[in-house]
Amino acid sequence: MNDSTTKPVLPDRLSVNPRSKYYNAAIFEHDVGIKLNGKERFDVEEYCISEGWVKIASAKALDRRGQPLLMTAKGTVEAFYR
Repeated sequence: MNDSTTKPVLPDRLSVNPRSKYYNAAIFEHDVGIKLNGKERFDVEEYCISEGWVKIASAKALDRRGQPLLMTAKGTVEAFYR
């Protein structure tokens, strides 16, 4: 197979929320995976590789704007394309 489309380089910090300044629509055209401490997570809202954290939406709690509250989990973060 010859892949004619090159995937953009994954940034150090990325968010899935379009209102965030760390959102990049070109990256989300491809399927992105996140590993925290060697275990793949499917519920990550934002990550930072250099600082070693991911933000995960809480189950039911909302902030005053109606957005889910984010909990921070720390560890070794790896981002990759599936």
